[in-house]
Amino acid sequence: MVDYNSQIKEIEKQMSETKYNKSTQLAFGIMKAKIAKLKEKEIARASSGSAGTGFVVSRSGDATVILLGFPSVGKSSILNSLTDAHSEVAAYAFTTLTVVPGVLKFMDATIQILDVPGIVSGAASGKGRGREVLSAMHSADLALVVLDARQPQCYNAIMKEVRDAHIRINERKPDVKIKKTTKGGIDFATTVKLTKIDQKTVESILREFRLNNCQIVIRDDINADQLIDVIEGNKKYISGVVIVNKSDLLTQKQMDEIKKKYPVDIFISTYSRLNIDELKKVVYKKLNFIRIYTKEQGKPADMHEPLIMFAGTTIQDVCNKLHKDFVKRFRYAKVWGKSAKFPGQILSLNHVMLDKDVIEVHIR
Repeated sequence: MVDYNSQIKEIEKQMSETKYNKSTQLAFGIMKAKIAKLKEKEIARASSGSAGTGFVVSRSGDATVILLGFPSVGKSSILNSLTDAHSEVAAYAFTTLTVVPGVLKFMDATIQILDVPGIVSGAASGKGRGREVLSAMHSADLALVVLDARQPQCYNAIMKEVRDAHIRINERKPDVKIKKTTKGGIDFATTVKLTKIDQKTVESILREFRLNNCQIVIRDDINADQLIDVIEGNKKYISGVVIVNKSDLLTQKQMDEIKKKYPVDIFISTYSRLNIDELKKVVYKKLNFIRIYTKEQGKPADMHEPLIMFAGTTIQDVCNKLHKDFVKRFRYAKVWGKSAKFPGQILSLNHVMLDKDVIEVHIR
């Protein structure tokens, strides 16, 4: 049996012994491409014959948030503090053995929060129930990465497992377009100055993935890892909040030191309820919600119960949320608010709405 992990470690050792600079950029790019391909083969082999691919949880509310962390960091306590759920809490690892959903109602929004089993090192390759836990993230809108105040260094291990599971937290999908062609080699174009990768490295990585004939247009200043992500095309981009729990055990100086090393968004304690209300605000803000108010023809707008939507929402998205047939029967919509050039502007399905807009949908 081919030992993919040994091959990965051998290439990683070679990279660690090589100084990265302009002259070695090409070699690093090719090695990273080889590692990515080997990891895909290892995950595919580990997944074959597995009983399931993830936890099945029905989505509900305006967004779904997942609590992610190693065992015994206090995820269940956080769920219980934020929602009306009751997730079993104990002072030993692996208390949560399945998904426990709860509901946070805040600022007109209904937010589903999922407490899942703690992950361990090797989770992305199937250790523990890691693959099931990480696959649940693919249907979430936000990840709450929970660290224990006494072991903040676990952040790096968690993020490694998350990356290996094809999830990119707090990263934007690079604006890169690749189109396969039947001949002509690699047609390279970029609209920005590339500072982290050069054309030769781009072309070598493409060939490593057997994209010998293609058109590529790069509109972001990407690096080799981002190019590989685009080529593989199987990454989930999700917002995240990094939480340090049990922070009542820390001094202010210790908090400052942790924040210098890791991208912590908030320090909390479920025991003393330190910053629990502030955490609700952080979750709401990170979900990037907007409020859309609806009105019927000839009647005033309903300004009491807004539709909660994500920023970037179009009229088509609003119609889909209102009724499954509204897009099919759509004639036009009138919009009042920041996104309209004038009150009651008549607009089409692709118009992007803004916070506190009012919409009147006209259907056949």
